[in-house]
Amino acid sequence: MNSIVTVKPGEPASREGLFLVQHLWNELAGLYGNTGPCQFLPTDVTGPGFAFVLAWHDGQAVGCGALKPLMPGVGEIKRMFVEASVRRQGIGREILRTLEAIARPLGYMTIRLETGIRQPGAIRLYETCGYNRIERYGPFANAR
Repeated sequence: MNSIVTVKPGEPASREGLFLVQHLWNELAGLYGNTGPCQFLPTDVTGPGFAFVLAWHDGQAVGCGALKPLMPGVGEIKRMFVEASVRRQGIGREILRTLEAIARPLGYMTIRLETGIRQPGAIRLYETCGYNRIERYGPFANAR
């Protein structure tokens, strides 16, 4: 990658945060048939034990990710997204690395995440970063 990418804490209610999560929602709708308005609320990723980061590339916000408490000692990665035009440049990997670094001082010993089967690029990213497949959990435990 020729340009510099920075990933740093951001505000989920910022223009950039809302814009990126809306793009994520639109992409998921195309893959899974979600209908209706985006269900993300900035308060979904704010408070003790939460984090939200933005990835910047050439002065533009091009990616985001969040961390939230799942249970004591376990955090969950949420809202990972990188704009299609800049994928496969290591930005998603850097977002994930930043969230993992934030997770340690928050006391998370384990990090989990969920992604759908229609997202092979995301699955590949997570597996190459050392994540292993586990049984589905939470609201998607019975999803097919």
